[in-house]
Amino acid sequence: MIIKNAKIFDGEKFTDKDAVVIEDKKIKKVANTSELSEEELKNHEVVDINGMILSPGFLDLQINGCGGVLFNDDISRKALEIMNETNKRFGCTSFLPTLITSPDEKIEKALDLIKEMQDKEEIGVLGLHIEGPYISVEKKGIHRPEYIRILSDEMIQKIADAGPEVTKIITIAPEKAKVEHLKTLKNAGLNIAVGHTNATYEECMEKKEYFNCATHLYNAMSPLESRNPGVIGFLFNNDTTNCGIIIDGFHMEYPSAEIAKKILKERLYLVTDAVSPAGTDNMTEFMFEGNRVLYENGRCYSPLGTLGGSALVMIDGVKNLVQHVHVSQEEALRMATSYPAKAISVNDRYGYIKEGYIADLTYFDDNYKVKGTVAKGNLTKY
Repeated sequence: MIIKNAKIFDGEKFTDKDAVVIEDKKIKKVANTSELSEEELKNHEVVDINGMILSPGFLDLQINGCGGVLFNDDISRKALEIMNETNKRFGCTSFLPTLITSPDEKIEKALDLIKEMQDKEEIGVLGLHIEGPYISVEKKGIHRPEYIRILSDEMIQKIADAGPEVTKIITIAPEKAKVEHLKTLKNAGLNIAVGHTNATYEECMEKKEYFNCATHLYNAMSPLESRNPGVIGFLFNNDTTNCGIIIDGFHMEYPSAEIAKKILKERLYLVTDAVSPAGTDNMTEFMFEGNRVLYENGRCYSPLGTLGGSALVMIDGVKNLVQHVHVSQEEALRMATSYPAKAISVNDRYGYIKEGYIADLTYFDDNYKVKGTVAKGNLTKY
């Protein structure tokens, strides 16, 4: 396939090229249409996108569900396939299915599922994000307090033994974490995220060497205060921690996101934290690991008002970054492509439009409506 007449964002910048040649699920060439040979044009399906923006496929490193399914409720390949098909409609071609605080049996089931899926990347799955149960009760959010716990040595070892091919990120509250557990997970190559934590600045600094990312910046973490810098102060005041952020207009005010962007720069990447209503239009409520969550006007919340994930999709997050957080279109796209790819070290094959990279692409119009997504070389038009 050849996609031509594209305004190409390559993961770093907009380029002066306008065509991408795809063969065998990979990007073979990035060129100008005028440079393509008659033979190339004859032997490939040619898709003219009439000047729309062509971007690498988006990567979502925290997504609980979408398309009417929740990973916590349905730990199955079928659920992941539904999530993948829904994601693609909104430009997302790779994701980390996220399992929130739950019993050991569910963690083991999720580990086994991903471990046994030799073709997981074919349906967009790069690995798990295990969010909890090793978190703070004070900052539990929608997570069930009866399940919050320090994981056993045995469970930590199982997660570590499965390795980063199975679990890409595990979210842990620093103040609850045993150093020996953090060492085991780090030595296994897992990304350990600060999240759902009431830690002090000092508690974060004591274990700084083990944490290289953070889960949904601002949400469920101790705030920045003049005499208590807290978790947010820690994240703002180091240069090694990458942070996911939910830009849906509900998880924080947009000026707060703007402040974070100015401080964190390329360490800030977009996530959705999406739940089952994302990508649907017919849900009003659902159950999330035993908690009732209402969905109304784009907001997911418990009857007590606690946010229970989001209904954000990646292309809308990009749009919100440009229109409300006042970042450039290039930077918004980096936050959805190359930055998350770097955060979990898959930037050798994802997050860019470059020769030899996996052919995961998306194109959209001036209104941020996705019109087509290429996943592993296969195009779906919308």
